[in-house]
Amino acid sequence: MLYYKRFNKIGKLLFIILVFTVCSPNNERISKDIPKEARGKMVKINKTEKEWKEELTKEEYHVLREKGTERAFTGKYHDNKEKGIYYCAACGNPLFKSDAKFDSGTGWPSYYEPISTENVETEKDRSFFMVRTEVHCAKCGGHLGHIFNDGPKPTGLRYCINSVSLKFKPE
Repeated sequence: MLYYKRFNKIGKLLFIILVFTVCSPNNERISKDIPKEARGKMVKINKTEKEWKEELTKEEYHVLREKGTERAFTGKYHDNKEKGIYYCAACGNPLFKSDAKFDSGTGWPSYYEPISTENVETEKDRSFFMVRTEVHCAKCGGHLGHIFNDGPKPTGLRYCINSVSLKFKPE
């Protein structure tokens, strides 16, 4: 009976340690494939439009800050097949891995998932007499593109992203 009580206390202690280890916000269970920059809490960037105009090219500013779009099949990453990571062109936030990129035939780079759901945000876009879901960078608020429900497995999503809103770093 004494052995059972000791084992029961040890078992409870091990369970509590396991729960705190797995659930602790300082010890998140994150894939080793996710860059260190994508881990942890997102620190928002707040700049004036004047500051953004000084830092971005005219085309980057139009897409990222004015919610513009580039013409289909003209973006530099639309047909990129290299392995690496796509970052926000405005702030460097890691957004998509090349492993999640697929050819959607739409003329824009398409991904079925972001590196981390915390790195992108979405909101309703009611422009051009339709309702879509806009995708923007969670760190700087830059417009990236739109998300649709016609992507491949495993998510069924298609993040349709403007090349000009991205910077690519090969592995």
